Amino acid sequence: MGSGMGKTSARGHKGQRSRSGSRMMRGFEGGQMPLHRRLPKRGFTNIFRVEYQVVNLDRLVELGEKNITPELLAKHGLTGKNDLVKVLGDGELKTALTVRAHKFSKSAEEKITKAGGTIELIGGAAKTEAAAGEPNAKGKSKPGKLQSKNPAKAKSHKK
Repeated sequence: MGSGMGKTSARGHKGQRSRSGSRMMRGFEGGQMPLHRRLPKRGFTNIFRVEYQVVNLDRLVELGEKNITPELLAKHGLTGKNDLVKVLGDGELKTALTVRAHKFSKSAEEKITKAGGTIELIGGAAKTEAAAGEPNAKGKSKPGKLQSKNPAKAKSHKK
């Protein structure tokens, strides 16, 4: 028999991989330690990382809109619909734009304001207010929580 794509369809004769419907684990290497297990583990994932979808000024100019919002960007496919948007300062601004986004780079901010436009931070103001109010709120709620927990614990221990 020639070793073409004939009779056994390039699967060889007997053996695990020759059978129809046999699917081994992805990356299985016939019992040899698979590549993904031979390589060392590296790094870790920071669960508090905040990812921004970056959009440059020249892209905003292309839209030809005066008021730019994340919804508009999502509609034009520049960002996903739940993305946090950060505007970066690549490109030239000739017209005044009102831009709403979650973050702006310094250069983008300068260019927008220089061209006579305005920037609106989304969630920026709310965050700083919350940050200012947080310590008080936390201080107030903690003693209350502890007091409410203790009697319950005492009861359960008596039983």
